[in-house]
Amino acid sequence: MIRVLHFSDVHVDLPLSSLPWTTWLGKRAIGGLNHAIRRRPHFVHAIDKLAALARFADEQAIDLALCTGDYTILGTAPELALAARAIEPLTRRPLGFATVPGNHDLYLGDSVREQRFEKHFAKWMVSDRPELATDGPFPFVRLVGDDVAVVGVSSARPNPEPWRSSGRVPDAQLEGLGRALADPAIRERFVIVMTHYAPRLWNGRPDSITHGLDNADALLAAIASVPHGCLLHGHVHRRYALRVPEVRPVLLGAGSTTQEGREGLWVLELDGAERSAIPGEFRDGRYVLDASARLSLT
Repeated sequence: MIRVLHFSDVHVDLPLSSLPWTTWLGKRAIGGLNHAIRRRPHFVHAIDKLAALARFADEQAIDLALCTGDYTILGTAPELALAARAIEPLTRRPLGFATVPGNHDLYLGDSVREQRFEKHFAKWMVSDRPELATDGPFPFVRLVGDDVAVVGVSSARPNPEPWRSSGRVPDAQLEGLGRALADPAIRERFVIVMTHYAPRLWNGRPDSITHGLDNADALLAAIASVPHGCLLHGHVHRRYALRVPEVRPVLLGAGSTTQEGREGLWVLELDGAERSAIPGEFRDGRYVLDASARLSLT
């Protein structure tokens, strides 16, 4: 059996006063003010919860950990460095760790130009099938054991407009994803596709134009015929599972694993033809699973 931990949107909290003055330009000034006034109480314990998550991973004998992005609030270098240190124990799983960026990690154009995310997280986006990559490292493919494949695509992008936080999977990545999922060496496994944005909300509806995935239908079409698998995502701070009509893989959103009162995660248990997902939450200072809510992925 392979046990997989899915977590997301941890939004590590770094005192805003410690960030360089050049941070406070344009949208970051608005985002920083919003965080200080509204969001910070929800994530003030993010670092402590990541330590608790690492203990949970040890207790639960997690083999592989996957994070679907949003490590930061403002996509600054100090935040990304702090996040990389905080998750380091989680990266030491027997079968490794893999991740994709979230929109907060690529907050503005400078984050992308300076490759801030890549400087700290590139080693966890390495592919076992680099010839399938069509857009930088994406899509990357991790072949896990004999029966599991992880395919990562990036749906995050900078959104300089204060009112917008939408995403898009680049066309080149969709083309690469299609080729990867058609490859018999990948398709015959249980395929875990991971990206940041949710193709659908918990009610089955698309997210809003300003917050959602621009080409959600195209992503769903790309994965629709995968015989056995699931799609992991974050972005929407609510843990949920969803089956979309005419799409075989189940959508699993971890929500935010560190947001106060809304902490969510999934543990996948993959044992040959027996595959399931168990939801997790934070209770009394520790992460726990709700085995009674186990969901079949077959």
